[in-house]
Amino acid sequence: MMVPPNIEEFEERAAIVQFDGRLTRSEAEDVAAQAQGYTNADRYWQWLADYVVNRRYP
Repeated sequence: MMVPPNIEEFEERAAIVQFDGRLTRSEAEDVAAQAQGYTNADRYWQWLADYVVNRRYP
């Protein structure tokens, strides 16, 4: 089981990385997701979606 995502931390990290690193939003979200232990932003968002639908940790 993975640790639940921290959405505020994710959004802040992505914004900082996007600005400082001059990355696209997609690239910055991948970096932010990896900082929380996910392989990429798609896996991060999928974890959240599964949690919302199932109302429990995937």
